[in-house]
Amino acid sequence: MKTRILGNTGFAVSEVGLGCWQFGGDFGPIDEATVDGIIDAAQEAGINFFDTADVYGDGASERYLGERLAASKPRPFIATKYGRAADTYPNGYSLSSLRDRIRTAQDRLRCDSIDLLQLHCVPLALLQRGEIFDWLRTVQQEKLIKFFGASVETVEEGLVCAQHDDLSSLQVIFNVFRQKLLDELLPKAQEKNIGIIVRLPLASGMLSGKYNASTRFASTDHRSYNKDGQAFSVGETFAGIPFEKGVELADAVTARTPEGYTTAQMAMRWILDHPAVTTIIPGASRAQQVRENAKVSALPPLPQTLHDDLAAFYRNEVVQHIRGAY
Repeated sequence: MKTRILGNTGFAVSEVGLGCWQFGGDFGPIDEATVDGIIDAAQEAGINFFDTADVYGDGASERYLGERLAASKPRPFIATKYGRAADTYPNGYSLSSLRDRIRTAQDRLRCDSIDLLQLHCVPLALLQRGEIFDWLRTVQQEKLIKFFGASVETVEEGLVCAQHDDLSSLQVIFNVFRQKLLDELLPKAQEKNIGIIVRLPLASGMLSGKYNASTRFASTDHRSYNKDGQAFSVGETFAGIPFEKGVELADAVTARTPEGYTTAQMAMRWILDHPAVTTIIPGASRAQQVRENAKVSALPPLPQTLHDDLAAFYRNEVVQHIRGAY
């Protein structure tokens, strides 16, 4: 497993991390034995970066990570988030709320200081006003957190956050279906030494190439209840592309996959080929998926001709189908 330095933190994180949204049950039911197997497989594969949030399963994801990783030596880097709880979003933000949420997260994660606290897709107007970054600096000075960053939905939000020189990271949706970030946001992040954490590298599994028009998901899975943006931003599910069209486009990506790569591995390697990216955080519903994802770090870069082809594919066949703020 290769590593890259995460922005200004000085921490060498694995190129392939683990997204832990699924530990909260939003990708369907999951049991403790499965969680144990996934976390064990991640550590065995050299993954040392885990991403979660206080609202994933109402704290269940943080709790799982705290229970399984607290005694690990060396302790992995755990990033969590603040800002989407029902008593906070969209207008309940305050320094006291931030402190309370951090202390609860510390209890769940069994740590004295959060490695990385990320704003969790908070409203653009709040980012523009700027006081929330002062609150983050305050809790950082109080040693409640080590570093802070932001998880964003749009390029505009990312650019607003990037104006703060002490921002350590941006978490973004970036994949073969969502290439807009290449124009301005990723170059700005490189210029300012801001780490880029890529969520939904497989567009909610669509870029695994394993779905078809008859694929169905559990009612508790966001790929069912949010497929058209019914619960939160449509871009967080299938990259904002209607499911049936996404299946068709994923088949076109599979047709471009070179020998020696699965469709999923090619899609993730495409992301890692961009030097602005620090780590990708695919989720996993079973241990074998973790192992397959981790192999991407050892795969060679894709040929430039394939990058050029996928750029044209995005422009000509994908972008017109993306829904939601981007």
